[in-house]
Amino acid sequence: MGLHALIFANGDINDGAMVRRALDEASSPLVIAADNGALMAEFFGLAPHLVVGDMDSISPDDLARLAASGVEIEPHPVHKNETDLELALMRAVERGADWIRVIGGIGDRLDQTLSNVYLLALPILRDADVSLVAARSETRLLMPGESVLHGEAGDTVSLIPLSGVARGVKTEDLFYPLNDEDLPFGPARGVSNVMNAAAAKVCFREGVLLMVHTIGRA
Repeated sequence: MGLHALIFANGDINDGAMVRRALDEASSPLVIAADNGALMAEFFGLAPHLVVGDMDSISPDDLARLAASGVEIEPHPVHKNETDLELALMRAVERGADWIRVIGGIGDRLDQTLSNVYLLALPILRDADVSLVAARSETRLLMPGESVLHGEAGDTVSLIPLSGVARGVKTEDLFYPLNDEDLPFGPARGVSNVMNAAAAKVCFREGVLLMVHTIGRA
């Protein structure tokens, strides 16, 4: 097993069962904060190993306090190509993490939330198990091939195509089966399915699927 990483973004706390599951599953994790996500890490009782970003949302006093306690600070210019969360994801992989959970990546700004979801497609994350967790839900990208979803019977699963048409989608142990069907971008055909067992399978030939797994009925 490789290195686990918890990344705290500067979004809403959105504490809940899926967040707590991620915290429990993380084994001796590398803790990285994107800018003011450092305070969110402290909310959950964790001290970040690294704070990265342009430091435009964390106060100078908090930054000085963290630096004095031995936290590594990696400042960047405000005018840069990458978002703070993007930098945090890159640093996690560069330091050996292959299991990454992002907390605080979903907030009240739709543009930021969507961009955070799209960050899951970064090439550097190709071989990593990475997802955004918030409240009762986990969000990840599924690529062509077979994926196994782990949860409990009665959990809600939505499959939403992101890159045009997801072709040849087949599912097992979901209440509303998909049998070698195409999911086009637009219609909500794959939303609010339900797991019939503790594990379900999704297989498809082409495209990218956004998978949102919510504990219990959404």
